[in-house]
Amino acid sequence: MTARSVLRYVEHRIARHPGTDVTFEAECLGCDWQAAASTDGAAVDVECMSHTGRSGHPGFRRVCTSFARVERAE
Repeated sequence: MTARSVLRYVEHRIARHPGTDVTFEAECLGCDWQAAASTDGAAVDVECMSHTGRSGHPGFRRVCTSFARVERAE
């Protein structure tokens, strides 16, 4: 007797998790300075430029964090 399998594929999509925002952060590569985390990426960039003006440090590590959710596409 031969076993039979039925394969079913369901399409999914990924999207930002409801009720969450993207968070932007930055830290200087030349010292221990860090920008305050914010949902406003431009504000973090301004803090980095201000830090460069005060310290002369031109390099930063920037991080954007978001939360995602996978759902079945209907």
